[in-house]
Amino acid sequence: MIIKSFEVQKNSSHLSKYNFYLLYGENSGLKKDIRDIIKMAVKQKNDNIEILSFYETEIVNNEENFFNFIYSGSLFSNKKIVNIFEATDKIIKKITSVYSEYPENVFIIIFSNILEKKSKLRNFFETNKKTICIPCYLDSEKELEIIAQSEFRKNNISLSREAINLVIEKSNSDRANLKNEIDKIKSYAINKKKIELNEIKSLINFTGDYKSDFLVNECLCGNVFQYKKIISELYINTVNQILLLRILSNKVQRLLTIKEQINKSNNLDNLINVLKPPIFWKEKPVVKKQLSIWSLTDLKKIIGGINNTELLCKKNPQISKAIFFDFFLKICVKANNFS
Repeated sequence: MIIKSFEVQKNSSHLSKYNFYLLYGENSGLKKDIRDIIKMAVKQKNDNIEILSFYETEIVNNEENFFNFIYSGSLFSNKKIVNIFEATDKIIKKITSVYSEYPENVFIIIFSNILEKKSKLRNFFETNKKTICIPCYLDSEKELEIIAQSEFRKNNISLSREAINLVIEKSNSDRANLKNEIDKIKSYAINKKKIELNEIKSLINFTGDYKSDFLVNECLCGNVFQYKKIISELYINTVNQILLLRILSNKVQRLLTIKEQINKSNNLDNLINVLKPPIFWKEKPVVKKQLSIWSLTDLKKIIGGINNTELLCKKNPQISKAIFFDFFLKICVKANNFS
């Protein structure tokens, strides 16, 4: 049975009626919140609970140990919660085996990344009436804003709109990261209820690198006008050339990774969604555009160009800025010609 994540958060009272849960998707913070909600729902009936966690590889390599824990009695608790992490279709037979016995005192919570519709594990949890399947997709900016404003309001902390947006941006679309940043601010604000923007930047270790990130994306997308505008407004006097080259290298390597896997999968969205580290939801359309512009061969040439440019900048510090700008502009113009 499929249940939306917001339904779980609004009404958790019925969760203890079920023993099998699948939480899948890229939102690790949301999965953690729902896990805690399930745990509290089970505890309402009996606080004496034993909790154990497995990774899928542990179950595959030693299934006897897994089944022993499921079916053996306990001297210390009446109920068990079993967390299974990084699950895929490899454990579907083990799960269906336990489900057929349906031990009333055992609650199994399975955590998976993105699962396609054809996934056997996902299909099993979606179609059975005694199982719960909860998709956990990335939070929207609005959802993160609601979480942040609620926490700050609850603790009587006053922040400007710009400061809240900065905290949300730093979270990288993950509510777990957002809550970590909020906890820092709450600790800092014990005796101070109004916090200025500069204080927030210091608290969350903000360095302004997101502007560099934006610049590199504009370059790879071939947005020449926007690229020149950012350079003239923000970086004409203070350019961290090595930092920008490293950011460019990371983004090109990411595009290379996706390009090399496209032949193995026809689902580009899925490839982007499961990429590690995850891509911020706002950046996904940008990555798609870059993939449509750059070929595998051209991306490899850029990697070589990055290495040569960094070496030239270090050998010729007096003209390094000119070398750097020339390299970036050539990339931007070439992307513009293909876009």
